[in-house]
Amino acid sequence: MPAGFRLISLFRLLLACMAFAFTAAPLAAKNNIAAELLLMEDSNGGQQQTYAIHFTPDPGWHGYWSNPGDAGYGMELEWSWPQDWFGEPQYPVPHRLLLQGLMNHVYKEDYAVLVPATLPAEAALDDLGPVTVKARWLACTDKICVPEEAVLTARPALGDKRLDQWRAAIPPMLDQRARYAIADGKLRLGIPFPATGKLADPHIFIRTPDLVQYAMHQRISRKGDMLVAEIPLMEFSDPDALDEVSGILAMEDGQGVRFVAERGDVPANGPEIITNSAEGATPPLWTLLLGALAGGLLLNIMPCVFPILSLKALSLARAGESEAEARREGIAYTAGAVLACTALGALLLVLRAGGEQIGWAFQLQEPGVVVALLVLAVLITANFAGVFSLPSLSFTRDGEPASAFTTGLLAAFVATPCTGPFMAAALGAALLLPPVPALLLFATLGLGLALPFLLIGFLPSLRRRLPKPGPWMETFRRAMAIPMGLTALALIWLLSRMGGKGFALMVLVVIAGLVIALVVVGRLQQRGKLAWPAFALIAAPFLIFGAFALPASLEQPNASGAPESILPAQPFSAEALAETRASGKPVFLWFTADWCLTCKVNEGVAIEREATKQAFEKAGVIPMVGDWTRRDEDIARFLDEQGAAGVPLYLWYEPGKEGEQLPQVLTPDMLTELAGRERPRTDIGQ
Repeated sequence: MPAGFRLISLFRLLLACMAFAFTAAPLAAKNNIAAELLLMEDSNGGQQQTYAIHFTPDPGWHGYWSNPGDAGYGMELEWSWPQDWFGEPQYPVPHRLLLQGLMNHVYKEDYAVLVPATLPAEAALDDLGPVTVKARWLACTDKICVPEEAVLTARPALGDKRLDQWRAAIPPMLDQRARYAIADGKLRLGIPFPATGKLADPHIFIRTPDLVQYAMHQRISRKGDMLVAEIPLMEFSDPDALDEVSGILAMEDGQGVRFVAERGDVPANGPEIITNSAEGATPPLWTLLLGALAGGLLLNIMPCVFPILSLKALSLARAGESEAEARREGIAYTAGAVLACTALGALLLVLRAGGEQIGWAFQLQEPGVVVALLVLAVLITANFAGVFSLPSLSFTRDGEPASAFTTGLLAAFVATPCTGPFMAAALGAALLLPPVPALLLFATLGLGLALPFLLIGFLPSLRRRLPKPGPWMETFRRAMAIPMGLTALALIWLLSRMGGKGFALMVLVVIAGLVIALVVVGRLQQRGKLAWPAFALIAAPFLIFGAFALPASLEQPNASGAPESILPAQPFSAEALAETRASGKPVFLWFTADWCLTCKVNEGVAIEREATKQAFEKAGVIPMVGDWTRRDEDIARFLDEQGAAGVPLYLWYEPGKEGEQLPQVLTPDMLTELAGRERPRTDIGQ
């Protein structure tokens, strides 16, 4: 049983003891949640009545829904009249309160619980006396809980202006039955909801106790006139014993509907609805498109784009030629960048639709793709250095749009591993939107990446600022072999991290064979002889060797799951995160990958510092890291829940509070300042 659930069980045992003590505990001089009983409706000759129990919490205190969640205790009522005269209490839509990893269903402001009553025609009310109720409830702050009770006597409230407000706060019951099914350890719900109906920030409160994990991510999607929800089951729940599942579908602004679900067929998942419980709204598409455009534009200056700076510099230099050629170059480059981003996005969406837990830059999590990039980097380096000539890689040749198109393809493929400012929200949304707007976001990202070149192609004033073409370009091209060679070395280092030193050594053997073959090709080209058959003859043995040696030498991912760090970082898992958050200490969680240059820059600037280590030790901060260098479904799922499409992602958890998402570019003192925050002592957790 995971530690997080052991903790939840402990809390429930503690609260059960509190409940047992209700009758024995002396009443406080004043309840922290005041209560009153009012007769709201009296109809049909007194046979149909509705009572309201109105609660008013003091500032900082809260009460609970009928199913309190991971902690807390529901209300108990003992009526002076026969109990079977009173129906099921009806609650307004509760709020979510996450404390130390536990999800609670609470009310922080005044609220009313409505209780319908049906009196038999022969009831002798005069003999029964006035209706009273002995109510018991739990009043809590973020630190302590107090059992409270009161004996309430009903008083008429007809004409009270608050009655309409209380009635309106009770969510109506759906006129159609929902359906539920159990599959893959999850409760799947199909709730009737019009396809044209607006829905923002949905959340499902399950009334059936001890069934689901309340703090886990709820995947809610649309499928025609049906909402399809998936909620992880509690570990020791018994869903087979259920007759029905009931609850509230909550929406923004405290609105919601009640539902009762019977066992039946539930449709397959549709496009997931983007939720943001902190903001309560989904960003409109136009803001996401602007974010994708700005994010693609900023990729031109992000550290993770350095490997393609040489390609861009040469393309900029060539744009100084004729106006027609410059426009063709700009359009071709843009087409390549947009096509690459759209194709990568489409492949990502198709794989995710097939059940794969992957995110943006998924291609760099595969050693085979990195090997292909390394081969390409070596080819470009050799071409820039003048070792051989290949038209499709000669970025300074005159008037060849195919060259610019190739540059755009490669730029987008290599530049997109890291997500930067503005880009994260857009790509996170793209993974949840329907296919057409999602692909539009990916295409806009490519447009942002290519925008500087497109503007240069169509604005003569910008082109005039560029140096004129000349012999210097050949020298510049050879100089650019240096950064491309460094890129190749970085890819070799990445392969050693992904597959081990033996794997990297085998790759180097293959690369050495290709370089030898390219040198031979270059010399034959200088003599005007046919070169490429010689390349095939020399390279073939090395390629055959690699086909057998590389898979055999590939090591499995690090079993510990945590990269090396000067911080005593725990490897990420959902259970470990819940346990550390329940400890009452601050938690810093970061997600990284060896192929993400932005991640490595941030680690060098802000994380892997002695000052950060000392600040964390002084404040008791628990560091936790998720390494996404190789594919990891748990990390991909968590990134989805946070609305992140890729790495880096930095989260800071203060004790008893939800995670604060930090910027994707960290400053040197950001973490030490967070660790140095003043925090109140929390001797008793809820």
